[in-house]
Amino acid sequence: MIREIKIKTALSTSQLPGLDYALNPYRGCAHACVYCYAPAVTHWDKGKWGEIVEVKINLPRILSKELRVKKKGVVGLGTVTDPYQPAEKKYEITRRCLELLLMHDLPVCIQTKSSLVLRDIDLLKEFKNVEVGITLTALDDVAREKMEPGAASVRERLRALAVLRESGIRTWVFLGPVMPHITEVEALVDAIAEVKPDYVLVDRLNLKEGVWERVREFIEVWKPELRCEYERIFLGGGEYYGEVFRRIIDRCGKSGLRCEINRLGD
Repeated sequence: MIREIKIKTALSTSQLPGLDYALNPYRGCAHACVYCYAPAVTHWDKGKWGEIVEVKINLPRILSKELRVKKKGVVGLGTVTDPYQPAEKKYEITRRCLELLLMHDLPVCIQTKSSLVLRDIDLLKEFKNVEVGITLTALDDVAREKMEPGAASVRERLRALAVLRESGIRTWVFLGPVMPHITEVEALVDAIAEVKPDYVLVDRLNLKEGVWERVREFIEVWKPELRCEYERIFLGGGEYYGEVFRRIIDRCGKSGLRCEINRLGD
């Protein structure tokens, strides 16, 4: 379900490293990822996550006003929603915001799970400072579809990374969350290495409010044999990520990829 809403502010101060502002064209996200913690940080109370998306139809107008007075800084597009989710095909809120950001010469960092970002290559190539990050959680598209039912296929995302890089646009990969015994870390790193992003950021599963319930339901239905192991790792204080992160760092090193571990959730 799509709802059109009007908002009073566009840019919010970002707490994420490297970003001064957050700009989210939508509330909610049709990708419906089982591991998403955005409902907790946005205090989502509109119904089941993934079923309702609110379109900020007046966002470009509000952004235009704010850009006249805001101090320049790096703008993160899509910090708690995907700026290129399906609604963007119709509403083009993200594209209109990019046009304004380009006009004011602001640095932009985009994060998405959609190949729709390729539509805006004409704009992205005009920025002096822009980078596009694409999230990859699993190489197996069956697993991807179970965890991220509304998002683009793995092949589409890898292709988007390749096309962006060939167009001279700085790219990065958000490898995360690493889902224990589901994310095929070595194979995924090898696939990422083929499209040569500028760097890879790796993250663990972040169990903010509501996430465990959705992940547990997902595991019980799709991979019930992993239920005890997930409880051991996430409820019983079991170790998992230390060794897996070492494997990822080692594989990235052998593939010539710059790799960073996201420590925000530690």
